Amino acid sequence: MNTPHPVLVIGGGPVGLTAANLLAARGIPLVLIERNPSTSDEAKAISLDDESLRTLEAAGLAERVLDIVVPGTGTRYYDRKGRPLLHARGPQPYRLGYPFKNQFAQPELERVLLDALKSRPEADIRFATELVALDEHPDGSAAVARLRPTGSDPDTVEALTASWVLACDGGRSTVRDLLGIGMTGTSHQEVWLVADTTDDHHDERYGMHHGTPERPTVIVPGRGGRCRYEFLLRPGEGERGAQPTFETVRRLVAPYRVLAEDQVERCTAYTFNAVVADRWRDGRVLLLGDAAHMMPPFAGQGLNSGVRDAANLAWKIDEVWHGRADQRLLDTYEAERRPHATAMVRFSERLGDVVMTTDRRRALLRDVTVRTLQRTAPGRRYLSEMRFRPIARHRAGLVVGDHALTGTQLPQPRVLVPPSLHPRLLDEVLGDGLALLGVNVPDAAWTLFDAPQWQAMNLRRIDIVLDDRLPQPDGPRPAVADADGRLEAALRAAANRFVLVKPDRYIAAVMGPDNIPAVGALLRELAA
Repeated sequence: MNTPHPVLVIGGGPVGLTAANLLAARGIPLVLIERNPSTSDEAKAISLDDESLRTLEAAGLAERVLDIVVPGTGTRYYDRKGRPLLHARGPQPYRLGYPFKNQFAQPELERVLLDALKSRPEADIRFATELVALDEHPDGSAAVARLRPTGSDPDTVEALTASWVLACDGGRSTVRDLLGIGMTGTSHQEVWLVADTTDDHHDERYGMHHGTPERPTVIVPGRGGRCRYEFLLRPGEGERGAQPTFETVRRLVAPYRVLAEDQVERCTAYTFNAVVADRWRDGRVLLLGDAAHMMPPFAGQGLNSGVRDAANLAWKIDEVWHGRADQRLLDTYEAERRPHATAMVRFSERLGDVVMTTDRRRALLRDVTVRTLQRTAPGRRYLSEMRFRPIARHRAGLVVGDHALTGTQLPQPRVLVPPSLHPRLLDEVLGDGLALLGVNVPDAAWTLFDAPQWQAMNLRRIDIVLDDRLPQPDGPRPAVADADGRLEAALRAAANRFVLVKPDRYIAAVMGPDNIPAVGALLRELAA
């Protein structure tokens, strides 16, 4: 059997570097190209959530990234008069094993991801290299990309054959343009100024959204005296892409600090889009991150949505590249990710309309509504736990059944692992493939998976022990027990059933004897 061609990752931003690290961690050879000569120094994403950190953990990078982030405590919103209105802390702390929201500087994150990728022998990294053409091999077995050094002679072109192409090349995606893939949604014309500053006094571990109609403002403190400021500009104060003058920056920042010119790390003016690509797959090409969807920054989910794309797709590329699954498995990528990405685009848009409104009457209505809701316990939970955010749940793709847990993400509590019974994060036990969890099921029930199609699959089988009982160190399968009640809370609804968990930690199915055959049939259909 011939060895498949490498995967081509186009774009060296956080999404491309994350996808490349995930693939390399699975032993897949790849070529990463980036048109710029180095990683970015622009003021872009600044918030990394717990799901993204969990994904980076799968690539062995979580500890390195934790060294550059501020373990945050959510977002504090201020009313139209500058008074504290709401502190949204998100759901249960460390539900996925990491802080819910973490501030960071994108240039630092890119350097960490790139340094890690350079240490992986599977990765061929080529900066200052651009894509000029993209075709499918005549027999459909591969993609052929034509590359050249950025700014070089047009005739200096290299043909690269790739098994799959991951387009992580941003909102102005060359890949999307070459394939003629459009985007649907809205382009907003409001201009925002964003400035990253140093030597700042802010030491809050939360972002601040000031909803004053006269000047909506965002402030996000970082590590080591860094702080991000964002201001909605009035007509005539600046244009998209133009470099704001220091005097403009100093004037806007003046209510919050005294600023010297050498304390401005980077600064720009930008507008934002709320758009989704019309299709995410074209033959052997798949779109990720801003190439597939762009959203306003107010929910802090632009980069995190791209990392979710990478997490969803990397393991599927792994299965197909290694010949364990049919390429139809890749069709589940868009089916699983598009609905939530689209919902997050719309939510980010609506959140900006409410939180950053310049309409005094709308701001008054917002403030009154939030204060009224906070007078009741359900209202306080709804706001403080951010239950108004779209929940990521797979309702199509590799999912079977209508159990309440099906399609949701499995939390990551600490579990007790014999024989030492030292608490460990659940993902360390699940491994990097499909995991089949037997939740308080008897040994005899496992015989339901003795059929050949189940035996042929690369499934890690694990006994989940609830009810304050000890896991047995010498059982027929690895076993784990609840360390602090969170495992039971997560899987109580699946007691006496089997739970099939995908490598991106979303639940494919919750099975009793009646629906095991249906799940097996779907997996057999997607198998190579």
